[in-house]
Amino acid sequence: MASTAPTSYGRHMTLQSPTLIARGDGEHFHFLNNLFTAKLTSEDTDGLMSVMEFHAPKNFGPPLHRHDIEDELFYVIDGDVWFSCGESEGVYTTGAVVWLPRGRPHTFQVRSETAKVLQVTTPAQFERFVATLGRPADEPVIPEPEEIDPGHVAEVCAQFGIEVLGPPPEPVD
Repeated sequence: MASTAPTSYGRHMTLQSPTLIARGDGEHFHFLNNLFTAKLTSEDTDGLMSVMEFHAPKNFGPPLHRHDIEDELFYVIDGDVWFSCGESEGVYTTGAVVWLPRGRPHTFQVRSETAKVLQVTTPAQFERFVATLGRPADEPVIPEPEEIDPGHVAEVCAQFGIEVLGPPPEPVD
């Protein structure tokens, strides 16, 4: 439970309880043919950030899109991921950090057989988007591929201040 305390310059800061999440823990979702695990949610951080881990197969990539609400930070835990945002693009590997500010069109694509990425969004709400578009997963495994309805994706994106601007990246060999 959060409480507030005055700071030295008269504003109040939130005193939150720490949250410790073990490897493999969190709420699991099958989302756009990959596995997303909510590590920290809006409720955990008083709306400051969402932290998700995703595990995705080769060629997974969202449509070209723009967030009007969140900034995104990605940390590549394992694998190779191509990121594109404006004039900046490249393949980033294990240990890389990518910052994508809100308002900038971007996309990415897994280039290795699989990739595991930690995604931080601020302010929080991304885990609600994943829960709305995806579905709870009983096991923390990448799901079997299913057909994705781009119209439904765009509709749910719009509910969360995300505008779809183009298709996902073309598959690579």
